[in-house]
Amino acid sequence: MLKKALLSALILMLTTASLYAAPEKYFIDRVHSSMGFSIRHLMVSNVKGEFGEFSGTIMLDEADPANSNVEVAINAASIDTENAKRDDHLRSADFFDVQNHPEIIFKSTKVEKTADGFMIFGDFTMHGVTKAISFPATLLGKITGMGGETRVGFEAITKINRKDFGMTWNKALDAGGVVLSEEVKIELNIEAVKE
Repeated sequence: MLKKALLSALILMLTTASLYAAPEKYFIDRVHSSMGFSIRHLMVSNVKGEFGEFSGTIMLDEADPANSNVEVAINAASIDTENAKRDDHLRSADFFDVQNHPEIIFKSTKVEKTADGFMIFGDFTMHGVTKAISFPATLLGKITGMGGETRVGFEAITKINRKDFGMTWNKALDAGGVVLSEEVKIELNIEAVKE
């Protein structure tokens, strides 16, 4: 009888502990992650680019997503569209103005569970302007890496209007239309390592 009571108490303690487990902290692995974007050019094609320098943390609580949060900082000057002249223009005051606004920052304010991942809400700061945005993040998986470390992967795609962040540069085309669209598609592929 005593053994049964002790076993029941142990099971209850373990169950309660798992319910109140602290969120797991992950660091974004830049080598295995990408933060890219694409924008319509001359109304006929999409030009893509990426940022080479970024860092961030993810506090992940799969049992209670409300305890989760995400923080990311991107070095705006690390932009790379595989065209040096274009990259220099993007670093200028016409676009990112990296001299005055060196970082692009995202800080989550709320995380909700969805069928295949999470909906993340937060404050996005770019070009000195902060706006509330939201985007779905798909959980691609969780695995033990080759060194025994825990790794998790996410994919996220969203769209923003660059004019909302004060990036208004454009030129009209003689044939109609403009050089660049206002809408920018953001694509994130994140692999993060547990602390």
